[in-house]
Amino acid sequence: MSEYSVLIGGKAGEGINTAGLSIAGLFSRLGYRTYMYFDYPSLIRGGHNFAIIRASERRIGAHRTPVDVLLAFDQKSIDNHQERIRGGTTVIYDASQAVRGEGYGLPIDRIIKEEKAPPITGNSAMLGALARVAGIDRAIYEDVLRATVPAKHLEANLRVARRGYDAAGEVFTVEPLDHPALPVLTGNEVTGLGLVYGGLESYVAYPMTPSSNLLHFLARRAEDLAIKVIHPENEISVILMALGLAYAGEKAAVGTSGGGFCLMTEGLSLAGMSEIPVTIVMGQRPGPSTGMPTYTAQSDLHFVLNAGQGEFPRFVVAPGDLEEAYTWSATALMLSWRYQVPAIILTDKTLAEGGYSFDIEAVTPPLEQEPVLWDGTGEYRRYAREQGGVSPLAFPGREGAVVRVNSYAHDETGLTTETAEDVRLLQEKMLQKGESLKAELATYPTVKAYGPRDAGTTIVCWGSEKWACIEAAEQFGARVVQPLVLAPFPVRHWKEAMIGAGRVVCVENNATGQLARLLRQQGFDPGRPVLKYDGRPFAVDELAARLGEVIA
Repeated sequence: MSEYSVLIGGKAGEGINTAGLSIAGLFSRLGYRTYMYFDYPSLIRGGHNFAIIRASERRIGAHRTPVDVLLAFDQKSIDNHQERIRGGTTVIYDASQAVRGEGYGLPIDRIIKEEKAPPITGNSAMLGALARVAGIDRAIYEDVLRATVPAKHLEANLRVARRGYDAAGEVFTVEPLDHPALPVLTGNEVTGLGLVYGGLESYVAYPMTPSSNLLHFLARRAEDLAIKVIHPENEISVILMALGLAYAGEKAAVGTSGGGFCLMTEGLSLAGMSEIPVTIVMGQRPGPSTGMPTYTAQSDLHFVLNAGQGEFPRFVVAPGDLEEAYTWSATALMLSWRYQVPAIILTDKTLAEGGYSFDIEAVTPPLEQEPVLWDGTGEYRRYAREQGGVSPLAFPGREGAVVRVNSYAHDETGLTTETAEDVRLLQEKMLQKGESLKAELATYPTVKAYGPRDAGTTIVCWGSEKWACIEAAEQFGARVVQPLVLAPFPVRHWKEAMIGAGRVVCVENNATGQLARLLRQQGFDPGRPVLKYDGRPFAVDELAARLGEVIA
């Protein structure tokens, strides 16, 4: 199988993420499916940033430890990654910043000075050298630069890239594949596009890694996508503004991470009691408190499942790749409005900021869902007790409708009440909505399975660990089962997927086995845990080694 891995490393502020996406684009132009993992500390400048770009002839969504080419802007990028350098690894380094006896040393400072180019164009020198080492035609990398570099800087980048190309030599040849070139997008970008497909009209957010880039992406594209993007002063304002927009009839979504979601929990309860739909993109990162702001974790599952006081239904989904992020982001927004419940899209840094080849043709179109609207007859009762628990919606300004919403216990018209009968009926109405949502989800692919049913070993995982598990499982002939919907939990679909499961292993990016805990609460055996909780996702080979210890 044709497969290549490239690591590019340097300091914050040197454009490592952008350079990594350009390298992914280079392989994509040749028909390869790509994945990029980006690792960086919470620093504006300095520190050590790196990206691992993996290209394969098959669909992938995880990285491996060893690399074929290491592109080093400084000495740390060589010293910190010795375990990735194998006998066949080619090192290309900035000779003005690093020392390496083998490989290709590029005089990047001199090249930039002679070409009268900005310092950031050093990335293009590395891209050109990589193309030469990999036997990729000059025209291919120049095409990538033309597609990604602003016009006013294009010529300088092309000149520097040619110097880098000429300074290296061919080591191996990346043969073009007969596959279409796919765009390389991040999880944040595709989540945003999915929300727009689902009917998004306003996106409200305060920047918080790893969901910040979703805010930036939608803000840049707001006019093209015909949406409003609003940046209030804090996360409390974010959730309340979104609820106000939804009360007025506008489909709104918000984005945050664990710390911001903490501040939103009172607003989440308000959404539950007032039955105002809102969709929340919750990008996980390590905690508690500030934790590690720029690293990854799957440690907020039970926080999301139980956030807010009182008992009210919610929809929680955890996509594992871009195609799922697109479909389920749209679905979450539509179901939120259909059932007037909060919907939470649970991502993490790995998925949100990772770069993947995105094949829109592989996307399962979301089922179209429309909210239940008032037909205009009779007295409007915002909380009318209809069959299924869903009350018809009307919005302020609608003739003949007084639209009252209430955070207090209320009757059908929205007036505050504390009578035992009204409070009992109100609680039963909210729970009935949850049951209606659960019944609807029975028609959706809420659980996915990969590999043979009779494998004898089943690996359970959720979210972004999906693709590392799929690849590692192949080495053991094991099956992988992935729940997409986590609330309301799809009990029947899970039972069906786990028939003949045999030995079960539960892989998670947290310290306590949060999916395992949820499975036990639902009456299922989660098997043996394989956990990683250092802020990094599993590499495929790393996970395979850990599974070997458990399965053997």
